[in-house]
Amino acid sequence: MVESLNTKVDVVEKATSFLGTGKYGKIMVGDNAFEFYDDRKVDNYIQIPWDKIDYVMVSVLFKGKKIPRFALHTTDGVSYSFAARDPKKVLRAIREYIPADHIVKSLTVTQVMARGFKALVAKIKNRKQ
Repeated sequence: MVESLNTKVDVVEKATSFLGTGKYGKIMVGDNAFEFYDDRKVDNYIQIPWDKIDYVMVSVLFKGKKIPRFALHTTDGVSYSFAARDPKKVLRAIREYIPADHIVKSLTVTQVMARGFKALVAKIKNRKQ
């Protein structure tokens, strides 16, 4: 049986983990850690203490009206992606434990394409020289 790292739970929300294939379960945001528990298998769980989280990256659509998913990046270099039923409630609870400057917006599709195009042009220019 899995034991929670939290002594006090702030938010419990239905969610999906995108580590490998999509897993349905519940997110728990508490005083000591961010936790995800799978609904089907008790052995599938993710527990990340707050001091191990480097930053949180949030996908934002329609100027903040829709948040389809967010990712937690750890100090070990591992990224965990999640989608929640009510992501704003989860992110507000996370903001209590992670500083606001460590919660960032992800790049849009056009920004990613523009960076790729600029890198391609720079690569072509370097080959000519």
